[in-house]
Amino acid sequence: MVWLMAAATGLIVANLYYAQPLVGPISRATGLDAGAAGLIVTLTQMGYCLGMLFIVPLGDLVENRRLIVTALAATACALGAAAFATHAAVFLAAAFCIGLGSVAAQIIVPFAAHLSLPETRGRTVGNVVSGLLLGIMLARPVSSLVTDALGWHAIFVLSAFGTAALALVLNSRLPRREPDHTSTYAALLGSMWHLLKTTPILRRRAGYQFCMFGAFSLFWTSVPLVLASDTFGLSQTGIALFALAGVAGAIVSPIAGRRADQGKSRSTTAIALTAGLLSFALPLLLHGGRTFDLCLLVAASIVLDAGVSGSLVVGQRAIYSLSADVRSRLNGLYMAIFFLGGALGSMLGGWMYAHHGWQGVLLTGLAFPALGLTLFATERRH
Repeated sequence: MVWLMAAATGLIVANLYYAQPLVGPISRATGLDAGAAGLIVTLTQMGYCLGMLFIVPLGDLVENRRLIVTALAATACALGAAAFATHAAVFLAAAFCIGLGSVAAQIIVPFAAHLSLPETRGRTVGNVVSGLLLGIMLARPVSSLVTDALGWHAIFVLSAFGTAALALVLNSRLPRREPDHTSTYAALLGSMWHLLKTTPILRRRAGYQFCMFGAFSLFWTSVPLVLASDTFGLSQTGIALFALAGVAGAIVSPIAGRRADQGKSRSTTAIALTAGLLSFALPLLLHGGRTFDLCLLVAASIVLDAGVSGSLVVGQRAIYSLSADVRSRLNGLYMAIFFLGGALGSMLGGWMYAHHGWQGVLLTGLAFPALGLTLFATERRH
């Protein structure tokens, strides 16, 4: 069941990232103005963030399996609409709905925590989150390779069928889970601000992850630009292979989960934030020939992805240790803040590269984990 949930979250969250390397061909095919091409990614992320705030909390109110399957069915329809869109407005609306429905992944993660024993909860969450992070990391290279072979429409068609099939599998395999919460939806939403205000561990862990995912998004938004530049001259396939190397960082998730179960959350957080800092400091300080610099970037991508994975799992394990009847709302708030950091990082990455080059990107990226470490220094040892 754990591996089914891990695979499911990876397949679902990958839908958010298929379009990122395809902004150019999609814009040309749908007649989207070059200046507005960034909306393809932005609207998907906006849909996801809104889904975190307005759909994921329903996991504390509505039977979870039905909620997951319904969201996946809607996502499959949106992917089909995106695949055959010929006008910019249709594609952008579909992109928003893809983001909105893909929050099914964030209903599955607390569901997995609910099904696990308290003493193995960190390991379970770590395994499921490793699938989610693999989906994030593999989506871009898979999308690029499929597009090179079959055109950009193909990845959306394949994903639409895959998401529909996944909905059928989860409908037959997942157990039913009826939440104990008896409140109304309006009261449920109204309680979220109260939860954020009165749950210091949620604010702290979300702050760490805001910084880490900001650094992650900044790096992965900018690094394809420098890899394609005259400095490295990589093709689209070469960039896809580079992205595949970064996937190695996802193996840290189960390890971080086990360490959290052993009471080592504090040291694991320190290691993760330090890894984020090193991933930008090393390329900034060390320079050699083209091959050396490229190998250093590969190493930096693995270290950064490992840091993000470890920090995410420890954070989710911490908030899932709180009351089970608010778990979906806590996760929705945590992940919404997490993705806000990612949106800020993506925006800054493109802007800094255009105006200040790769050095500017590395300095800006360094600031994110440095801020996280500063916040971590204020954490009390109890």
